[in-house]
Order: sequence, then C-alpha cells, then structure tokens
Amino acid sequence: MSALLSLENVSVSYGRIQAVRDVSVSIEPGRIVTIIGPNGAGKTTLMQAAMGLLPSDGAMHFDGANLAAVDVETRVERGMCLVPERRELFHDMSVEDNLILGAYARRANAEIKRDLDDVFDRFPRLRERRKQLAGTLSGGERQMLALGRALMAKPRLLLLDEPSLGLAPLIVREIFHTIASLRSLGISILLVEQNARAALETADYGYVLETGQVTQQGRAADLIGDPKLIAAYLGGH
Repeated sequence: MSALLSLENVSVSYGRIQAVRDVSVSIEPGRIVTIIGPNGAGKTTLMQAAMGLLPSDGAMHFDGANLAAVDVETRVERGMCLVPERRELFHDMSVEDNLILGAYARRANAEIKRDLDDVFDRFPRLRERRKQLAGTLSGGERQMLALGRALMAKPRLLLLDEPSLGLAPLIVREIFHTIASLRSLGISILLVEQNARAALETADYGYVLETGQVTQQGRAADLIGDPKLIAAYLGGH
C-alpha cells in the first residue's frame, strides 16, 4: 500500500541549530502512526514542518504529490489537518460555532449539519455544552472540541500534537479511545505524544525521536514490549 504522507530525509533548523536531522516517516491510509520521545526531541517541529508551518529540507509527499511549493492553506484543502498542542480554540465563541468554523473550507450546509450531528454523537458532552463558550470548558472538553473541529474539516490526515497534555488519566483514556475509533472513518493519524504507553497502545506503528533523529522504529506492539523503551519511556513496567 502506498503512503498517504511520506517524509524523506527531512531536516529542520532554527538558525544554526538543527532541530530535526534526516528524518523519514511514512503513514499509510487509515493507519495511526506515533512519534514518541523526550521533551525537546523535535517531535512538534517535525509535525509543524509536515504541515508547512516551518521551512525544511528533504522531500515530502501527500497522496503522491510533492509538497515542496504547497502552502498551509492548500495542504488543508487537500485533507491535512493539524490539532496543535495549545488547541487554539476561539474562547469567546460557543462550542457549536467553533465546530462550524472547522468546516470553513466547505460549502454544502446540509452536509455540515450532518457532520455536526456526527461530532455530537462522538462527543456527547459537546452536545450538552453546544451553546456554552469554549473558554469555559474543562481541559478534556477543550481537547474534545479541538478534535471535533478538526473532524468538521473532513480530513484525510489528522496531525495530533500532544493530545493528552495536561489532562487527567481518566480523560486521557477517553481521548485515546476516541482517536483509535477514528480508524473506522478511514482517517490516517500522525500522533506526536510524550505519553508513550498510551500512544503505542493506540498506534499501528511507532518512531522514537531523540535529539532530532529517529533512533528506533517498528510495529507499536513490538515497541511497547522493548526492554530499552520500557526503561526509558514506559515507567519501567
């Protein structure tokens, strides 16, 4: 199966500092791929480069097309959607209006209403709070809203940056259960996450990024049983 997104020997620099060095990552349609590693390893930098938010060297292709001269807006139109670590919601707007904004690039109102209902079915708590201001939601609810808004764009590839950050363990389980359920929609997911155990339990394939380079990769089920990874990232048990 050919890759939906492929990054080949991608490097990203901040001035003279090389934050990502010769990284290659591949995501097949309908698969969940995770990039794990310590804070400052270059995970978020790599994801931002994939989205076109940072300049990079190397080759990137989405659905076979070269992304070299493709801007962020066009990448979104083609089906790439980033949910950033900070979630970046419109706090003074209602939950429902935030969701509708996610469909800004689409025109068919009947479709948008149906998709809104689908998001509310997936996140019943958002339905209960549909008229509430986004800024008044809890951390877990904000993450649900950020995911729901991304789904309103009908993405082919979701790029999720640290979706568990700052959330209680119970909410983290709920969020990862939702992420896993998106396979049924045929959506591919690139998941950057410090919670290595939750990420590997959810993903099909994993990459370990350390100081800007891939040090290990393989099936998530194999990585989660790797003694070296257990000691470094999985709490020693």
